[in-house]
Amino acid sequence: MTISGIGRRRLLQAATGITAVAATTALPGAPALAGQLGGAVVLQPHTGRTRGRYLPATPDTVSWGRLPNRDTRPALVVDSGSVLTIDTISHEGLLEDQGKDPLAYFTDHGMRPSQVLTDAIDVAAKVEHDGPGPHVVTGPIAVRGAEPGHTLKIEVLDLQLRVPYGVVSNRHGKGALPGEYPERWKDRPELAKYFNSGGNISVFTGVARRGRDLVGVLPGGAARFPLAPFLGLMGVARDTSALVNSVPPTDAGGNIDINDLRVGSTLYLPVRVAGGMFFTGDPHMAQGDGEVALTAMEGSLRATVRLTTIPPAGRAPKLAFDEPFAENAEHWIPIGLSDADGPENGQETSLDVAMKRAVRSALRFLTEERGMPEPVAYAYLSAAADFQVSQVVDITTGIHGLIRKSDFHS
Repeated sequence: MTISGIGRRRLLQAATGITAVAATTALPGAPALAGQLGGAVVLQPHTGRTRGRYLPATPDTVSWGRLPNRDTRPALVVDSGSVLTIDTISHEGLLEDQGKDPLAYFTDHGMRPSQVLTDAIDVAAKVEHDGPGPHVVTGPIAVRGAEPGHTLKIEVLDLQLRVPYGVVSNRHGKGALPGEYPERWKDRPELAKYFNSGGNISVFTGVARRGRDLVGVLPGGAARFPLAPFLGLMGVARDTSALVNSVPPTDAGGNIDINDLRVGSTLYLPVRVAGGMFFTGDPHMAQGDGEVALTAMEGSLRATVRLTTIPPAGRAPKLAFDEPFAENAEHWIPIGLSDADGPENGQETSLDVAMKRAVRSALRFLTEERGMPEPVAYAYLSAAADFQVSQVVDITTGIHGLIRKSDFHS
């Protein structure tokens, strides 16, 4: 199909504003996040820059829709303190409502076949989507010496964009306004182009360069927004033989979707089974607090992390041995989940509950690690700390606090 002599592919490229991105374009406050994007070069498996042990995403190293449990065999075993490079694959473009054919899906949106990841094609064709969640999960990775009672320290050292595009979706009557969207749009012909083949909304979003920064570009150039890549899903195996849904985050991490866990951040997760069994996925190129439509700008990333197991007497915040906790260069980040034990004993989705748990965790951190009396700590949190909605769409909702480290420098 052509319109006024312009091919469909060229028309879509013009509409999304996709441009070639030169090598080593840095975002503010982060190392180089992208290699050559927008041209023929993408981070296909076994190409480009890696550091330490390399774990590609293959039919043998990923699961789809479910998380590892205590019975899952590790895809890789490493020593504590090891650096690893891990390929992650976005589920967008692979899902059934998009045709389960990423080559057809992304070339239909203007990408060349060489810009579609071969591992995404393999996963869509060869891996059974046998869990209730949408996510493609890489791992798990066993860490020698990790035992229940330890905390696993995950340092995010680098994140590279693997492709010059992403997708933002609103599907299955979910998002912050279930029952309103996407139902409200279905009888409006002018919006039909935003629906995917399964009747859900998928908004293809390009990557372009604005000065020295990478930005996401919505269709028609409606808006451009800074990219801030992070891994939406980082976790350790729960001590269960039951199938673990990849959607709700728990006290073992998982789909916590905290957009402050970018390059330079550290996540602590309490170890539940021998080896810890770390996994990751749900790569995001950008996400607003709340993730209100259901997804972030989902796009495949290559992650470099350091995994270190810390025993109870080791150097880590005390609460990190009981629940997820994070930090970056600017903030300590206490995490509140509305239902930290997942589907056990029912499912709590209230943001009020998540907020209370985040504040309790913040209080515990300030009293245990900073030696503040509780009344003083409570006053400080009210006067100076921020509490943000991590996400409202993952069954279990999340709130995370931001406690400025600079407030405690003499």
